[in-house]
Amino acid sequence: MTTIENLERDVWPDPGPDASSLVRRCNELRRKPLAAFTVEDLRVMLGQEIGVPALLPIAVRVLLRDPLAEGDHYPGDLLSNVLRLPDSAWSGLRAERKRLASVLTELVARPPFSDPGLRPRDPDRQLRDAMLRFLGQ
Repeated sequence: MTTIENLERDVWPDPGPDASSLVRRCNELRRKPLAAFTVEDLRVMLGQEIGVPALLPIAVRVLLRDPLAEGDHYPGDLLSNVLRLPDSAWSGLRAERKRLASVLTELVARPPFSDPGLRPRDPDRQLRDAMLRFLGQ
């Protein structure tokens, strides 16, 4: 069973009873098998920039299938956290970045609908702007 803890060969101590729920959750997720990660697990860990080398390729595979994959917050919340990662996170992942850029190019090229019932999973303006920055537009 592959975990972030195994890959990094770094066991974090238990955070203790006074730790925030986010700290406790991240600590637990470091021990969770990567194959069992959910969209929400990926969103949380990448948002905290924990385990990025192991998790970013997994997140990209999810986003290639569904660029607006949703954790617990809103459509595109995983993508939002991926787009916030520093450029250095993509070193060694040029092909993945290029494939994701291709999917995002198609997504931002779609005209937004004024009727939310027609396309309820359109990215909001902030996410669309983040995609354009990622694409260098």
